[in-house]
Amino acid sequence: MKLTDKIPVPHMTPDKKKRMIDMFNRYSLLIHAVLSMALCFTIETISRHSAVKALTFVDKHTWAFAYNSFIIFASLAIVYLFRRRMCLRIFISGLWLFLGTVNGCILSNRVTPFGYTDLKCLSDLLSMQNTNYFSAGEATLVVFVVAAFLAFCIFLFIKGPKFQGERRKFLTPVMVAACFLMLPVTTQAAQNSNIIASYFANIAQGYENYGFVYGFSTSVVDRGMSKPKDYSRETIETAQKKSKQTATQNADDPNIIVVLLESFIDPTEVDYLNFSEDPIPNFRELTQNYSTGYLTVPVVGAGTANTEFEVLTGMSMQYFGTGEYPYKTILKQTDCESIASDLSRIGYGTHVVHNNGGNFYSRANAFSMMGFDSFTSKEMMNIQEYTPLGSWPTDNILINETMKALDSTENQSDLVYTITVQGHGDYPTEKILDNPEIRVSGAPTEEANYQWEYYTNMIHEVDKFIKNLTTELEKRDENTIVVFFGDHLPSLNLEESNMASESIFKTKYATWNNFGLAKKDADLCAYELLAKTTNDLNIHEGTIFTYEQNALDQGTTGSENYLDGLNNLQYDLLYGDRYAYNGEDAYPASDLVMGVEDTAIANIFPSANEGYLIVGGKNFTRWSRVYINGEKVPSAFISSSRLRIKADALSDQDTVVVSQMGSSNTVFRSTPEYTYHDPNAENTEAKMTEQ
Repeated sequence: MKLTDKIPVPHMTPDKKKRMIDMFNRYSLLIHAVLSMALCFTIETISRHSAVKALTFVDKHTWAFAYNSFIIFASLAIVYLFRRRMCLRIFISGLWLFLGTVNGCILSNRVTPFGYTDLKCLSDLLSMQNTNYFSAGEATLVVFVVAAFLAFCIFLFIKGPKFQGERRKFLTPVMVAACFLMLPVTTQAAQNSNIIASYFANIAQGYENYGFVYGFSTSVVDRGMSKPKDYSRETIETAQKKSKQTATQNADDPNIIVVLLESFIDPTEVDYLNFSEDPIPNFRELTQNYSTGYLTVPVVGAGTANTEFEVLTGMSMQYFGTGEYPYKTILKQTDCESIASDLSRIGYGTHVVHNNGGNFYSRANAFSMMGFDSFTSKEMMNIQEYTPLGSWPTDNILINETMKALDSTENQSDLVYTITVQGHGDYPTEKILDNPEIRVSGAPTEEANYQWEYYTNMIHEVDKFIKNLTTELEKRDENTIVVFFGDHLPSLNLEESNMASESIFKTKYATWNNFGLAKKDADLCAYELLAKTTNDLNIHEGTIFTYEQNALDQGTTGSENYLDGLNNLQYDLLYGDRYAYNGEDAYPASDLVMGVEDTAIANIFPSANEGYLIVGGKNFTRWSRVYINGEKVPSAFISSSRLRIKADALSDQDTVVVSQMGSSNTVFRSTPEYTYHDPNAENTEAKMTEQ
């Protein structure tokens, strides 16, 4: 006897099925509303890693939750335009859940939530597999899940049910359009009622208070800069009249070294931590003897490129859309005045040195758009030392690379922008350092203590780098100033109440110089840092920097008029009519050169290993690749002067080139062509001649 003979299996009759379908159709709007709220709650649970925290959000921000649900409801309304409603309903719901899941995963590794501009950084993330961002296995799993979901949706589209009811060809589109037209109306109403905010000073806090759906949606629609209400030629002329009019007076312009210290803070300012000794004695000595202060930065836990953008351009990120990365958006198409282009006007050589990939954050393109002469990225460096986790290079290599940049120009002052990476997260929750130089205690959990111990010891090494760099610069017979600054707090769940500065948006900067520049402490915004530095040096160049220099002198930074002028100026330079330049392109992009040292092939000869050849030359790195007759062949890095290839890959009279390769097969720099002469071919030809 079959099991089904004993246990009755419910069977839906055609009439019962029809009644159920009729009920779903009749109450579909109500069902969509319930589905929207369920999706919104699920997304918040995933994003906050807790159903309890999601419930707290619903309780404390009920109207914000309702508004987020309405955004999902409006997107689901699209299904009414089609007969394959089930398929489309599942697809839209799955898309929202996917975005929420991505946000939840991202917030497991950084403080800044997922925004639209992160989609433009996918190429950066793909180039960083098997790092602390995500593993190759995780990437494979994501691809598999997405592919399976799309396959299921395609199956439903082909085999799934169709809506059989009457289609109201006029009423239905009007209803759907009404849902979308209500979005800007309800958005404005919610903003006016302080249910949601139009600008997030703290993106992470904004997502937490106003919900992921709204946060992500506003990052999609609110991109770039909005045109200021009072933008005009007259407004720009007024702002320029408020700029410092004094001409540059420094007859002996010093070298200017600007050093971004990745995730660098003073750990002793975290109220619950204890240390066996001062983790940053060298940085602290600089703060005691040279100009220093707190630096207000635009990001927390991630987003280095945005602090960098503010420092190099003098422009404020507060006027851009939510989660914006100008490097990945406007600087893809528009050149941008910066400290590099301003100092180039008075004869400076301008260089960037960074021990990470040249394409990360689209930096190679951005630095060209900002007018730099050269960019030495990791692809141009013979990196040998890595952090204990093996995730990032150590920073000591940057000292020699900075010296090379200074030496690359003769009888010329230089600007060198050096970007460190050793302090970068993620920080392990298990014990990695058996005998840490700095012992840490006081964190709320053992896992957190391991994280703080690892982080503290990494920036202790960075602190040694600071001392070693200034020591090397002291040996040079050149006037030099160095500006060190932290780009953002580490992603270690810090809150404002934990910080001595009472802000998670404040790091510190410190300076060093070897020519007796007076100590002038000041708390600054990141976009004012180099305006102050150049002002102290009597260098008065640039549209933005001279505007800020005047405000620094007058003590009007932060005033409404000052910020309005800054908003107008940066809109004019990036998106407007460039009234400040009389409509001209005054600061065109540079022909950026990757690295400051030539690579070259000297010879090709047999390897000690049979069946292989050695390509001999200079300045090879782990990112050097061999091309024979324009085709890449497998190669192995042996040393800075040797690469190994298979002997059968090369024939007499073949042309050989070695290229320094970035991610996405970008060729950063190449050797001149080398024509290979096979000695065996010559011997064979000689024997044939003799015969």
